[in-house]
This record gives sequence, structure tokens and C-alpha cells, in this order.
Amino acid sequence: MQYRTDPRSGNTLSALGFGCMRFPSSALGRIDMKAAEALVLDAVEQGVNYFDTAYLYRGNEEAVGAILEEHNLRDRIFLATKLPHANCTAYKDFDRYFDEQKERLRTDRIDYYLIHNIMSCEQWERLVALGIERWIAEKKRTGEILRIGFSYHGSQGDFGRVLDAYDWDFCQIQYNYVNVNYQAGRAGLKRAAEKGLPVFVMEPLLGGKLTGGLPPQAAAALKRADAQRTAAEWGLRWVWNHPEVTMVLSGMNEASQIAQNVAAAERALPGAMTADELAVVDEVVRIFNDINKVPCTGCNYCMPCPKGLNIPGCFSAYNASYALGWYDGVKQYVLCSGGMGGDTRWASDCIECGACAKHCPQGIAIPEELKRVRKRLQPAILPPALKVGSRFLR
Repeated sequence: MQYRTDPRSGNTLSALGFGCMRFPSSALGRIDMKAAEALVLDAVEQGVNYFDTAYLYRGNEEAVGAILEEHNLRDRIFLATKLPHANCTAYKDFDRYFDEQKERLRTDRIDYYLIHNIMSCEQWERLVALGIERWIAEKKRTGEILRIGFSYHGSQGDFGRVLDAYDWDFCQIQYNYVNVNYQAGRAGLKRAAEKGLPVFVMEPLLGGKLTGGLPPQAAAALKRADAQRTAAEWGLRWVWNHPEVTMVLSGMNEASQIAQNVAAAERALPGAMTADELAVVDEVVRIFNDINKVPCTGCNYCMPCPKGLNIPGCFSAYNASYALGWYDGVKQYVLCSGGMGGDTRWASDCIECGACAKHCPQGIAIPEELKRVRKRLQPAILPPALKVGSRFLR
């Protein structure tokens, strides 16, 4: 494992961090504890020492806490979790959520605590008005919070304002080779590093879209350049190539992913990619942007939809219709909408309430994009035809 130093604290962090949000789970969202436990133990054994969870990840903090306690791992790793700031309307709420998180995680301290999903400086200013700076100071004094930071999903322009609004210990941004100028972007990465902050990167593979979700032409370009290197390694190496990056989070949910990512971390030093390799990545970016229409990462922050729509599934099918062909996209759309099960939820069922868009870290105008899904993948004859077909099958 490659390790990089947190310039603020001097902590030695594994270059690869474990993003726990994508623990294996059932269709209903219940975490598979046996599988999650095996993954955490495997990662620790291979040198991963940073684990990231959040209050809003359903059942996740409880799972992480149970695994760490059962195997006496708490003092061997750095633990990160996040405050659901939008839920806080009074000073007492900070303690209420934090105390619950400590109980869930079975710990008396959080090594890296984040204000979760900051999208504008105004959100931070609202928390300041509630007294969060005083609260942070008290938690640091008692040793319950060791490092304070924020995860960011707003505009590039607002990132600098948030960065300068408080004496942060670290920040976490989305960064990958197709998001160079998106959200904080490369400019934000460099600015944070110039302030001496460690920068942790989330979505280095865009929720899997830069691995199994790559358009065939893009995947072929990577294979031509290096038949042995996986698409995941290309994506991770590109992020690690930046000396400003301290640690990269990956939501690994299979043992093979841990092994591959750890192997990549051992070799991916800052500035190690050649000009030819970077040119290959540029070609992949061009192909990806030509085909991938909706930048959905499948994080499910938009769910549940009040009308029961599978929003990420709709967008996945829509993108697939451009990458793989219209017919394949329609097939995916029918499946994700429950089109053969009798309890169908189409994109046309969207009532444009906007609840989903408020929670989207990617800033997607979800109701508007669902209209495009409907126009491309839902010809007028489709719903009645499938209704008849499903009755016949039953």
C-alpha cells in the first residue's frame, strides 16, 4: 500500500480509502453484514486505514461500528463520518446527531468529521448562525472530534468561498477524469492544496461509470493502450497522478475490487503517468462525453421517489440507449420500471415535485431529464403493450 501524509495533522493515510456507502446489500437496502465484515477485514489486512461512512447512509454507521468493535479495529484505522447538516435547525441538533453517531459507531471519537454535502456557502453560513463554530471548538477541546472538514457538491465558484469561510482541517471533493471542471474541479483541488489542506477524493470512478459503465468505444481505447490494465486502474491512477491528492475513496463491494485497487495504489505515484497515457485518457473523455447524457452516479440520494420511480435506473437506461443502442436502452428501461411485473412506474409518472433534485449531489435537473427519458425510451404504445403482455404472462 502506498501511504500519503496529511499535511495538517501529520497522519499517515493509505492512498486508498474505503468508502462504505456501497456495502453489499439486499434489494431492500439491508446491508449484508457477513459480506461487509469480510470486505473490511480484507481491506485492513491489505493496508487500507481510512474508512468513510455517514449518518445518511442507511444502516451504514451501525454496520461499521459493529465490525470495528467485533474485531478490535478501532485503533488501527482512521474513522470518518458526516453531519447531516440540512436536518439541523437548532444548536442542540448538532449534539443530538453526533451523540447518535458515536453510539452507532461504538466509539468515543471521530478522527475525520465532515459537514456532509455542502453545496453553497450560504449553507455553511446558516450553520454558523446556529453556532456550529462554537460547537466544533468544544468537540475538539474534548477530543471527540479530531479533524473537521466538509464534503462538497456545489459550484466551482462557491468552493473557494466555503474554503475561506473557516479554518478547515481537510476537504473532500468529487474528482475524476471526466469531472476536471465540475464542482470544485482541478482549480478547487489546487486551491485547497495551496492552503495546506489534505484533499480527499470521492467518486474517482464516477460511481462505476468509468469501469463497467464506459461506452464500448472508450473501453476499447483503454485496452488498445494497455491490455493488462483495468479501466478502474486507469481511473484511479489518473487521480493519484495529482500530487495535491492525499487520499482516494473507493466504494469497494467485492474482494476482487479491493485486490485490484490496492495493487494499483502500490504503483500509482504522483506524476507517474506518461504523456501518451494522459492522451489516451483524453480520448476516453471525448468518447464518454459524446455518449453519456446524464451524469448520474447511482448514489440514490434522490430516492425514494414519492411516486415510486427508479430514478437512477431510468438514467442508466437512457445513457445505455446512446452507448449500446436504442433497443438495449428500452430493455433496461422496461426492467428498471417494473414493466413486466404489473406494478410499473414510468418516467411519465413524475409529478415534478422537485424533491429528488434538492438532494442530487450532481446538481441534475431530475424532472427535466426524466422528460427526456420519456421522450426517448417511452413511445406511446409501450405502456399499454406491456400491460397486455404482463397479463398474458401471468
